[in-house]
Amino acid sequence: MNSLQFHSLSEDDTQRLGLALGRSASPGTVVALYGEMGSGKTRFVRAVVEGLDGSPTDVSSPTFVLLQQYSARLPVHHADAYRLTSETEFLDLGPEEWLTGPGVVLIEWADRISNCLPDDRVDVSITSTGETSRRFAFTAAGPMSRRLLEHLHDT
Repeated sequence: MNSLQFHSLSEDDTQRLGLALGRSASPGTVVALYGEMGSGKTRFVRAVVEGLDGSPTDVSSPTFVLLQQYSARLPVHHADAYRLTSETEFLDLGPEEWLTGPGVVLIEWADRISNCLPDDRVDVSITSTGETSRRFAFTAAGPMSRRLLEHLHDT
């Protein structure tokens, strides 16, 4: 399975989707998040972290600090490329360590650094369709990512 669409009609639907992704994530999972300001990227990350048995209250947008790390079943690295002016700035953060490590990586505004991301990743495009409704378009770009989408499809 290379792609999956999900229509969230409420924050509860988004919560269930994020929980399912977190529960299905395995070491080395990389999730690239795309969407306009206010589309719910950080809200989705909170649910994923909770699905990984981490604390959703620890999650905040890393816009100003660029990278947050959370303790969970797997280590979670939450990056935000919004304020970066170049891919070099992203590479200066030392992402090779956490992009290839045993944790889960969630990157907001990934379109700004897409050339730096591993080929095997899940791209998630989030589009606001109403005040609390969203359309999630998942695309898998490798064998591990395809397995993750299959798990999501089955839940």
